Amino acid sequence: MLARLEDAILVVVDVQPKFFDTVWRRDEVLERIKLMVSCAGLLDVPVIVTEQVPDKMGATEPSLAELLDKSVRPVAKSAFSCWGEEAFVKLFDRFKRPQVVMVGIETHICVCQTAHDLLDEDLDVIVCADAVSARTESAHMNGLKRMSDEGTAVAHTESVVYEWMRDARHPAFRDVLKLIKGEA
Repeated sequence: MLARLEDAILVVVDVQPKFFDTVWRRDEVLERIKLMVSCAGLLDVPVIVTEQVPDKMGATEPSLAELLDKSVRPVAKSAFSCWGEEAFVKLFDRFKRPQVVMVGIETHICVCQTAHDLLDEDLDVIVCADAVSARTESAHMNGLKRMSDEGTAVAHTESVVYEWMRDARHPAFRDVLKLIKGEA
């Protein structure tokens, strides 16, 4: 399955410092998540951000939060799967998008459970392997394999962004290319 711009929604799962500071490849993963949020903004892809028990675990990573459109309000959750949180489901339903692109943490827990629940809802799910992580490489790899085995497409962030644009003549291509090259 290819990513489709008009069908996509980006879900950013639990990028909170108390979790995120301990994950494998932290800095690289954070940069890839920030790239996806920035590209989603340029390409008008809706974004939903979640925070796992924010009153105890804190808010979204500040360097990521500052990139979010002012209309994006993180959804607090206690369920590990985003789909297990009623506020998430209500917000998701407002966008009426059949394809979910996922980034965030942890690959083998919240990301994986969310992917499985979304697949059960007959949605297309793409997880960006370079923009998700876990505390260990083995947990990350296990989560990716499990999701892939169940029908989630596993892709690279740049693959998704280029699939969203489809053509170098896309009006946002030059701006997106600057982001990808780190020139923005």
